[in-house]
Amino acid sequence: MSNAVNINFRMDAELKKSMEKLCDELGMSMTTAFTIFAKKMTREHRIPFEVSADPFYSESNMKYLNTIVNDIKTGKAHFAEHELLEDDD
Repeated sequence: MSNAVNINFRMDAELKKSMEKLCDELGMSMTTAFTIFAKKMTREHRIPFEVSADPFYSESNMKYLNTIVNDIKTGKAHFAEHELLEDDD
């Protein structure tokens, strides 16, 4: 790599730590991982994986989950036992 350049960007510290650990387990550096990503992206002219929003973290679902958590904390939630369904196979 005779024309190598430095690229700087910010990343969450825990994410960086996790990525460094994974790269180490895979036997490569973060530089190698990002180079692989860049080569694949430029070769395919696309991000080489699907990018989508996880509906679990949508604003409406988070409000719903927070309501349930609040109901549990305040004693408004009621839980009942039920029989498990058995598979007749």
